Order: sequence, then structure tokens, then C-alpha cells
Amino acid sequence: MKSDPNRILRLIPLFAGSLGGILLLINRLMTVKLTESQARSDVLGVILSGVLILVGLIWQQIQPRSPDAVVLEGEEGIEFNSNLPDSIKTELAWASHLVLTNTVTRSLVVYYQDTVLLRRGILGPNAQVTPGKILQRVLETQKPVYLVNLNLYPGKIEFDYLPPNTQGVICQPLGNRGAMILGANVPRSYTKQDENWIEGIADKLTLTLKTELSSVKL
Repeated sequence: MKSDPNRILRLIPLFAGSLGGILLLINRLMTVKLTESQARSDVLGVILSGVLILVGLIWQQIQPRSPDAVVLEGEEGIEFNSNLPDSIKTELAWASHLVLTNTVTRSLVVYYQDTVLLRRGILGPNAQVTPGKILQRVLETQKPVYLVNLNLYPGKIEFDYLPPNTQGVICQPLGNRGAMILGANVPRSYTKQDENWIEGIADKLTLTLKTELSSVKL
């Protein structure tokens, strides 16, 4: 991934605030007799330095848009399995919303008990999921698979239920009965924190599906 051309610019408030704070401290230590006007100036200077440092820290959290990002092909929407009870739909809506808004995921499919329960985000051309070798391995081992750059994998053809130009994929198991398949529009974009976040949501979703779908015919 290319470096951020504005990295130096985003560091300026942090350096300026730090330098201002240091100079204020030196000035105070060298002052023999403190006047009221100087005390007021020092307070104002401390506030300004603090604001600059805060702005600098906030700017460091802003991640530039990757030049490798693409606009996924397909229409945005949300589709539930029509046989699902409202309680399960609510749980799926909650889980998918968290994933789509807190990670780089742009397309999401929940596959469980040989059935697609949910498609959300940018919808792929195929509404059905036929497990290929990668998804089968996830179901058998119950361990996630992260394909950092889908274009490099010959097995990408099995993900025809995701947008055709999907860049990265995570197959997160939902026990041994299903998986949550996530598609990103940027290669190598999921962080370890993202993976932990997705795993936690999947564990919660697995428990709900296992409990409430045991008596539901899909």
C-alpha cells in the first residue's frame, strides 16, 4: 500500500503544540517574578498548545483512502431469508450493521444450514451459495480464512455470490453449520483488530442461530 503523501502535513499541529508547550515551560522556569498578565498569557498558551496537540493526534487517526480501493460492482441492498422469524432478522441486522460500519467490509453474506440467511451491502450477482473448497475447509475446521488479495487466488471463482471485483475476503465460521462471508473493496485491508472484532460478532451470532433456529425449517 502506498505511503500517505500528507503524512508530514498531519504531523504539523502535533509538533507545533509540543514545541509551544516546551517553550512556555522554559519561559516560566526562567521568570524570576511572575506578573498577572504573564500568568494569563501562560494559561492561554497552554490551552492553545493543548488544542494543537489534540488536533494532531486526531489527524493521525485519519487513514487516507487506499489508491487500490475500487467501487464494487452491484446494487446495494439487504435481503433476508423469508422463513426467518423476526428475532433472528433483528439479530442478523444488528450483527451485519456493526461489521459494515466498523470494518472495511462492503458486502456480507450469512450462510447457515445450507441456506443463505442474509445478503447485505453491495449484493453479488448470485443469490445462492454453493460451498467451494475454501468455504468447505472453513466449515470443517471451524477456523477463519482471510484471503488478503482475492485476485491472486485461483479459487476466487467460488465466491460468485460476492461482487465480481471484490478485493479481499474473510470466511468466518459460525460453528460447524455455517459461515459469515465478508467482502472488502481494498486488498490487504483487514487489520488484526478487525479480525478479532468480526470473530466476536460471529461467536455471538453463532450462539443465537444455534439456539433459535433449531426448530425453524428454512
